[in-house]
Amino acid sequence: MASGKIRIYLKGYDYKLLDSSAKRIIETASKSGATVVGPLPLPTKIKKYTVIRSPHVNKASREQFEMRTHKRMIEINNSSQKTISELSSINLPSGVGIEIRQL
Repeated sequence: MASGKIRIYLKGYDYKLLDSSAKRIIETASKSGATVVGPLPLPTKIKKYTVIRSPHVNKASREQFEMRTHKRMIEINNSSQKTISELSSINLPSGVGIEIRQL
């Protein structure tokens, strides 16, 4: 792959962990000579759950919880085989999901 284009999608519940992982990916990709665009923040998905507090007397009383899924996208242009091998050797912390697409 002489001058390929790679898109990396990161997902996680903790945005600080996500940003530090994106920074580490950008540093390794730029060291290998590729041009990097990003990280671009994608829309945050919010899932809300409503739970009844007490099933007997206070049935109308409810409690709400939410789960936020933060996403980032990094685009790497002019990637070489060296870039791909260095990206595959990165250890990302648990809690960060990664998806790599070659364009």
